[in-house]
Amino acid sequence: MLSSSDKKLEKLDPFYRPSVATLKTSAEIISEARNALRTLKTQRPFTPQEDQRKLFGSSSSRTQENRPPSTFSLHASSFELPDSRPISGARLSPLELKPKAPPSSTIEEDLCLPKPPLDPAKIRKISSARARLFRAASQGALLPDRSLPPAESKKITQYKEGVTMGSSTVKINGSHLTEPNAIGHLKSHSLQLTYDGGFREIKGQEVFKEAPPLPTHLRRGGEQGKRRTRASSCPSSSDLSRLEIKAVSKANLKEKDEEIEVDEIFWNTRIMPILHELEKEEDIGTVCAACTQLHRVLEEGNLLGHKFKRRSILLKTLYKLVDVGSDSLSLKLAKLILALKVSRKNLLNICKLIFKISRNEKNDSLFHNDNILESLLEVLRSEDLRTNTEAFLYCMGTIKFLSGNPRFLNEMISKGAVEILLNLIQQMNEHTVQCGTCVPNLDHLLVQITATLRNMVDSSLVRSKMLSVSALPQLCTVLGQYMGDKDVCTNIARIFSKLTSYRDCCAALASYSRCYALFLTLLNTHQKKQDLVIRIVFILGNLTAKNNQAREYFFKEKGSIQTLLSLFEMFYQLDLQSPRPACAGGGQPRPQGPPSEAEDVLIKLTRVLANMAIHPRIGPGLAANQQVVELLLTMLEYKSLDDCEELVINTTATINNLSFYQVKNSIIHDKKLYIAELLLKLLVSNNMDGILEAVRVFGNLSQDHDVCNFIVHNNVHKFMIALLDAKHQDICFSACGVLLNLTVDKDKRVILKEGGGIKKLVDCLRDFGPNDWQLACLVCKTLWNFSENITNASSCFGDEDTNTLLALLSSFLDEELALDGSSDQDLKNYHKIHWETEFKPVAKQLLHRIQSHHTFLEPLPIPSF
Repeated sequence: MLSSSDKKLEKLDPFYRPSVATLKTSAEIISEARNALRTLKTQRPFTPQEDQRKLFGSSSSRTQENRPPSTFSLHASSFELPDSRPISGARLSPLELKPKAPPSSTIEEDLCLPKPPLDPAKIRKISSARARLFRAASQGALLPDRSLPPAESKKITQYKEGVTMGSSTVKINGSHLTEPNAIGHLKSHSLQLTYDGGFREIKGQEVFKEAPPLPTHLRRGGEQGKRRTRASSCPSSSDLSRLEIKAVSKANLKEKDEEIEVDEIFWNTRIMPILHELEKEEDIGTVCAACTQLHRVLEEGNLLGHKFKRRSILLKTLYKLVDVGSDSLSLKLAKLILALKVSRKNLLNICKLIFKISRNEKNDSLFHNDNILESLLEVLRSEDLRTNTEAFLYCMGTIKFLSGNPRFLNEMISKGAVEILLNLIQQMNEHTVQCGTCVPNLDHLLVQITATLRNMVDSSLVRSKMLSVSALPQLCTVLGQYMGDKDVCTNIARIFSKLTSYRDCCAALASYSRCYALFLTLLNTHQKKQDLVIRIVFILGNLTAKNNQAREYFFKEKGSIQTLLSLFEMFYQLDLQSPRPACAGGGQPRPQGPPSEAEDVLIKLTRVLANMAIHPRIGPGLAANQQVVELLLTMLEYKSLDDCEELVINTTATINNLSFYQVKNSIIHDKKLYIAELLLKLLVSNNMDGILEAVRVFGNLSQDHDVCNFIVHNNVHKFMIALLDAKHQDICFSACGVLLNLTVDKDKRVILKEGGGIKKLVDCLRDFGPNDWQLACLVCKTLWNFSENITNASSCFGDEDTNTLLALLSSFLDEELALDGSSDQDLKNYHKIHWETEFKPVAKQLLHRIQSHHTFLEPLPIPSF
């Protein structure tokens, strides 16, 4: 006898109809996803490799006039001749030659009002003492200190240009200047060396030093001048200039004191012989070996850097060798010169030299052998970003080229390249936040940095580093700041398109809610830039494929769906206007090739719509959206599988997700019969993926009585029965679903006997049951509906199929036999959930029905599986 629960099950409606809502198990959720809603996969947009190494590729939005050159010439003359020590970074402001007038009133002093000039006669009188100082300077005896020996109190003064001084004027190249103007004029002339207490000139650039105090009788204005100085609350511009000169002079003195004195013996015995060898320039191999030896000797003597005497001799010799033109030699020279810590123009020229060598891919082996990468990263790590922007640009250009070679990837990671690049990006972002504007002239550099990161993110170690330091929000910040720079945006989009292909990176970006507004703004700003649009849409497809929260975040952004539809319409029109490839001879379909640019965008757009439709609150709205449905149907009308297979399959899958929602205002429901007609051409194709998607849509649409009539009238049911022989689990599952819905109508149950439908269902149960309890459950539900009014099992199923069913169901309901096929405990638990919650309840009732309407003539065999 049947138990009370069994009797209730006996009276249930056909199995496809939903029962009262209950808390779903994980197996039920998985089952629903298999039956109806599915996310789509697609290929990441292809990025062709540039045939030539350039700072900016052929697809760059920058014009030739608006970007730094990738080709240039460098010679020894391009470098600045070095001094015994590097020129200080401080630049002196020109002196403002405005003579001070005596104060006229307290109010003028307080307000620092302009004062009238002194009478020329008074100026000459006041200047007479200083004129004597200039005469003394011309004779090499400027302000002698009586406490010092004569040898120390005098310095030989050499002039490149004639300078004569009188009591009140200075004559330079025939021009007479008053004494104060002479100081300013001398600043632009080239003095080799003057007395240490005054000022000096180094190769054309003067560096002022603090002057010793003047005797009281020589001081301007005497005690009265002191009182005037104290009374004035605002120093004049000339006073400020003197203060600046004094500060710079102190800094230069300190730097000079810190210079390392080279041991004379070490210099003469270890370094000078190598320099002589370099000057011979006979054999490239010999010179390269000498450079390597020189680098080693300088390192041994702790002389690498910029604070040691005779450094200028080294650099002058090295610069001359640049003209040899050998790439291997130039790379060794560059590494050594960088170790000597050159700056400004020389640093720029060295970075250009290295960049020029790196443009030839054949030279990558030279970079690997000389380990130049560490020197380049040290430049980025230690030099100032804004002071050396152009040098950083060419340095990064070289690193970008090397990052495209897999053999350098591990070296870059181990030397901290990822951290250095992300730190540079952070510096730019922080400056923009503080100043309210983007850092000027750094957009070209940012293109190189982001292109390098794009090459590196294929490494799992790089991805983990970027996640650990929250690099994705930093890159989103850059997107917001450089929204109008297509090159920067495209590189970051390429980074994200790679990262979001991995689950952990995709989850990290999906949780950053600000990214969706950025992506929408990019789509609206660069609608006609196909290479950028396709990557942004691909990223959105990745985010919405695995994360229901991401679907909700994107949907809530104002104009999100409308933006997708506008892009869909625009690229559909572009595809219509593109030339169609001719068919093969004899009217055969044209060979399948890669999708066009417009088709590729449409593929990614339909994927986003399909993923969005999975959300239970978004899907019904999309199904009721007239524009969404019409665009999808237009694709099915316009495209065939031979035209663009992926686009047609994605479109059909999107319709399948939308057809899942049985809502009153659904446009899909209104156009169900027209959709069924469009699906027929997929069913008769030779494309198994296209057939599967069409069958899935029929599985949803066949819940409607009119569609069931359409299926029977057009013999689609025979096609579904034939698919049971496909030996493909998903196809059998979907076809069985359509047959299950057909058997809801009593007048259509007889169709299962056409084409051997009962036998094929039993074969599916035997072949797939132990490995797919969901499919086994669906077969049992179909047979249950078919046998609702059974009077005799043999007459209903046939003797052979009846005996087979009894044996299979008896064996499958034995837990030990049914779940003993897998050694993987996780897989075994997964099968057990489906077996207990889906298969067992239905199979148990079907077995009881058959047994109660069957006369056993002989024992049933136990099948082996």
